[in-house]
Amino acid sequence: MTGKLGYDFMEKYVFNRIGYKRREVLQGPGIGADAAIIDMGDRVLVVHSDPITEAVERLGWLAVNIACNDVAVRGARPLWVSTTILLPEGFDEELLDTITRDMDSAARELGVMIVGGHTEETPRLDRPIVNVTAMGLASKKTLVLTSGARIGDLVVMTKTAGLEGTGIIARDFEERLVKKGVDKEIIARAKEFTWKVSVVREALLFAWLGATSMHDPTEGGLIGGLVEMSIASGKKFIVYEEKIPVAEETRIITNALGIDPLKLISSGVLLATIPREKANYILEYAGKVGVTASIIGEVVEGFGVELVRKDSRREYYDGFIVDEITRLW
Repeated sequence: MTGKLGYDFMEKYVFNRIGYKRREVLQGPGIGADAAIIDMGDRVLVVHSDPITEAVERLGWLAVNIACNDVAVRGARPLWVSTTILLPEGFDEELLDTITRDMDSAARELGVMIVGGHTEETPRLDRPIVNVTAMGLASKKTLVLTSGARIGDLVVMTKTAGLEGTGIIARDFEERLVKKGVDKEIIARAKEFTWKVSVVREALLFAWLGATSMHDPTEGGLIGGLVEMSIASGKKFIVYEEKIPVAEETRIITNALGIDPLKLISSGVLLATIPREKANYILEYAGKVGVTASIIGEVVEGFGVELVRKDSRREYYDGFIVDEITRLW
């Protein structure tokens, strides 16, 4: 299996091996903990690292955006990034030119500065790998945690389920999709989903509007992200399939391949919980500034995620979700 390791491995070998515990660290490693949070007095420093290991096209652009997402969902504006670029032996100079040009472009769009890092030619690599560490600052008053969900809150999401996964499949499995009868125009539109992966704008907006928790659902998709929110908050999330928006392109592609769009990598989607009494105001305000959000469920007492399918079947999840793209590969 490729991708993120399961929770058991992380609990056994990673989360409990963190060196000397420092008092100023308010949030360290943990399930659903998108970023580290370090006390800086009246503000906090938020830090997150993420590698891009599979993509090649727009690699630098994706790396900067994905890392900055996990800072923004803490209510912190990304300000600085440090980058590590690993290149295959005998790389073409144009490859490095493209990666750094795209990183520069993404950083300018987000208003962040590339402050340092490391670049090398690495043996035994068959493709470039880019890792980005993003950093930002937040007021303690606007800080939002994955663990902040409260009983009675409503669960909302932005955009559509399986957003990034749709773009990846359209690029990496195009030949298979064509053989399955998927129209080339649908595939072409789906490829463009890759460039919708930033949630920085909506995350900062929802933090300002009073979201109680937020999360960036990546591998494992929407369901995986909700499970991590449940684990972090110690609450149960009930969500309804009929309320979860799925783009036409995603629906056609996932139907053709027999996979579940709700378990498909969903970078570009923001998951948040909001106070029920403020829901109308929050969604109305978000809509006015061009952020589309949908209420998909609620937070209740208990644990795990209960998904109510369109045919009224109820599915329960409380552990690691293997992403549907892993099944395809």
